[in-house]
Amino acid sequence: MICNLYKYGRRLFFCLFFVLSINTKAAALDKKASSALSHYIMAVMYESLNQIDKSIEEYRKAVKLDYKNSVIHLNLASSYIKNKELEKAINELKLTAELEPEAVEPHAILALLYSSQNKVQESNQEYEMALKNASKLQPENIDIYKSLAVVYLKQQKLKEAQDTYKLILDLSPSDAQAHFYLASIYEESKDRVRAEEELKKAIELKPDYQEALNYLGYLYVEENKNLDQAETMIRKASEIEPDNGAYIDSLGWLYFKQGKFQEAIKELERASILLKDPVIFDHLGDVYFKIGDMEKAKISWQNSLDLDSKQGKAKEKIDKLNK
Repeated sequence: MICNLYKYGRRLFFCLFFVLSINTKAAALDKKASSALSHYIMAVMYESLNQIDKSIEEYRKAVKLDYKNSVIHLNLASSYIKNKELEKAINELKLTAELEPEAVEPHAILALLYSSQNKVQESNQEYEMALKNASKLQPENIDIYKSLAVVYLKQQKLKEAQDTYKLILDLSPSDAQAHFYLASIYEESKDRVRAEEELKKAIELKPDYQEALNYLGYLYVEENKNLDQAETMIRKASEIEPDNGAYIDSLGWLYFKQGKFQEAIKELERASILLKDPVIFDHLGDVYFKIGDMEKAKISWQNSLDLDSKQGKAKEKIDKLNK
């Protein structure tokens, strides 16, 4: 990213140099611009020599003379980053973004800086802006839209994520991954009919798509339907990735629905070793409760609650058991 800043800055320098060389009258009239360019050139030279304090000094002089030049602010931010003056860098990057609303670089660098400071929300917002601007520059670049959709999912902006995946499918209808993530959005929105449709499309496009196979199989198990078909899909996913705790959990939960309680315990115990997930322990508690082992049921539900304090169902089950 920093290298890109230099390339961008140097391009500007050569463009300005060319303009000044062919239009000496304009250069003579605009002494401030000429002086700003001189300081900018010196700053780039000092930065290339790793004399960062001097480069900062020259960039600041250039900024005073040409405050609305976004490239100078961007390069000054670069020097501040190298000098570990991150707050000053952030201020310069914000100014760059204000001066160039369509730019990608300032938002992308801000996202990285915020991420390094564990400011997740701010980082995600800047990634979002960077990717939105990038999509305007390359409106048919599917990878940009995929990255943007992931940011939306992290922010729980389901509507925006849904619209982005639909846009991806408009550009590339055979993108199995887009169908898969669109299904996950529908399922989270409690629209299991559409979720099932999208998962079927994903598997049709990519028959060995283990995540989609397990997901659709698990949905069937949850709804207690098509259990034979669900078992086929879950087993196929497990064959592709035999030590995946989520797939083993799906198989154990399937056995529970089929009334095969000992088989269910065996698989769910194995899943709980491979993956510390509150849902797995919740499932395990349900099976132990079903066979009358209240002590192990309570321990499993408590494990679920310890992993996720928002597991309301597990808390309710423990409260009922205590009563």
